Order: sequence, then C-alpha cells, then structure tokens
Amino acid sequence: MAARTEVYIAGSKDRRAGVRNVLEAFDLSSMAGSSVAIKANYNSADPFPASTHIDTLDTVCNALLEQQPANLTLGERSGMGNTRAVLESTGVFALARERGFGVIVLDELDRSGWQEIQAAGLHWKRGLFIAQVFNRADHVVQTCCLKTHRYGGNFTLSLKNMVGSVARRVPGINYDFMNELHNSPDQRLMIAEINRFCKSDVIVLDATDGFASGGPDIGKLIHPGIVIAGNDRVAIDVTGIALLRSFGTVPAVMNGQIFEQEQIARAAQLGIGISSAGDIRLVPLDDTAAAVAEKIQVQLDREQ
Repeated sequence: MAARTEVYIAGSKDRRAGVRNVLEAFDLSSMAGSSVAIKANYNSADPFPASTHIDTLDTVCNALLEQQPANLTLGERSGMGNTRAVLESTGVFALARERGFGVIVLDELDRSGWQEIQAAGLHWKRGLFIAQVFNRADHVVQTCCLKTHRYGGNFTLSLKNMVGSVARRVPGINYDFMNELHNSPDQRLMIAEINRFCKSDVIVLDATDGFASGGPDIGKLIHPGIVIAGNDRVAIDVTGIALLRSFGTVPAVMNGQIFEQEQIARAAQLGIGISSAGDIRLVPLDDTAAAVAEKIQVQLDREQ
C-alpha cells in the first residue's frame, strides 16, 4: 500500500454538488470503454441515511456515464426486505431506465452468477460466494452511508457495504451464509474478509446525514453536511468512524483505538488498505469541509 492516501471532503447543502466536487478529484477517464459495476447501499427501503439517496446514485452514475464505459451495472442484495421490491420503491429501477444503466438483483442469480471463495484463514466456515458482476468488472465504484450497526457490525461504512455483494443463498447449496455471518462472534472479521476478494476503485461516502446510534435502518440522526471520497476502504472507514466520534456515538464505536476495531484491524492485516491513521491525508475542498476536517483530524491524532 502507498504510504499516504488522500481522503477528499466536500461540504455542501446541495448533495449533488458535493458528490460532483469529490468525484472531480479522481481521474475517471480510465473507465472509458470499460465495464463498471456499482455497489450502492440498498439493504432496505428505508430513506437516507439508511439507504443511498437517489440523488447521490444519480450523480455518481452521471459522472461514470460521461466517461462512456462499455457498460455500467448496479448489483445489489438487500438484507432487510425483498431486493427487487427495495430497488423498485427507492427509485433505482426508474433511474436506471432513465439514465441507461443496468441493474442486477443478486438474489435472482443462478449458480453461474456467483464466484466461490475458499481460502486459508477465513472465518467463513464454508467459504463465501461473491457476485460475478463485481469480480468480472474492470472497475468497481461504491457509494455508502454513514451509520452505526446495531446487529453486531458496530458500524456500516465501505467495508460492510460489500456484504451486499455476497450471496445469502446459492442455488444448489442448502446453506444460509448470512445466517452464519450474523450469528458468528467473528462477524466483524468476516466482513473485512469479504473485501479481500473484491475491489473498490472509488468510494463515495455520503455523510450529509448519518446515524450516530441504531442503524442500519433507523437511528439517531446527525447532520455532518459533507461528502467523503477516496480509493482506500480502510481510510474511508477510519475517517467515517472519526467523524462519528466527533459527534458522539455508541460505546462500541466510540471507545478504544480506531485501528483496534475488528473490521479495521482485520482489513489492515489483510492488506486491504492503510495500517495507521497517520497514513491518511484529509483534503478538504471548501470552507465547510475544512471545518469538519479539523474535527476529524482531532480524532485521528488520538491514534498516534
């Protein structure tokens, strides 16, 4: 991994403007003529920040479509509701028809749509299956939300967002992989391990609002008013945790060193991202972002 990674922050009352601002920090031209997969956060049909705001998804998709990729496809599996119904009610299908990108309901895939992962050292007892749409894509872009997670994940940012790329059930295999995940004492380690087998070239964390407690569907609302972006999932999640701490959050997220959080520690151990808070360089893109970045930096400095 590079010694330092940049995390861009934009502050804006206009969500679309904030998303555009952080995306302009990246050279997206490499996506021209390529296959691009999007992983958003549609675990349920609950409104933002439980789910990706449709304006955020639209702005991300527009930026990608401007590069004229060979194809652009959103893949999703909802954990709290029927995925097709969730994507319908949140407006994803309507947006896809309007903008011209594809949508794959991962629960409806046959066996050929999944890649089996078996590797030494995994905490997944029977391995796991990741949707081929993400592993076959030339580029993966994800957009996630800022929130805690009351069902054992502790927080759900970019690392946990990729749980929705993994099968709950695979045709021909009588096993519930999500039942294993959510009942395992190693849940947070397992979340990190998913990310060893899939990439994220660009991550947009919509932190205009967030949940400082509860989550992933309902919780105590906070209003940071920023959008965060980068290409290192550990750096994004560490920044998100620092932001939650600056507002005050649940003890499981608030206490101890950030790099002692099991999702973070395991991801860093596996080389998915940075290994210390000192590897993050916050890049505020406007005055509002600068003020919030100062509060985040205070939390990051406590790691050193």
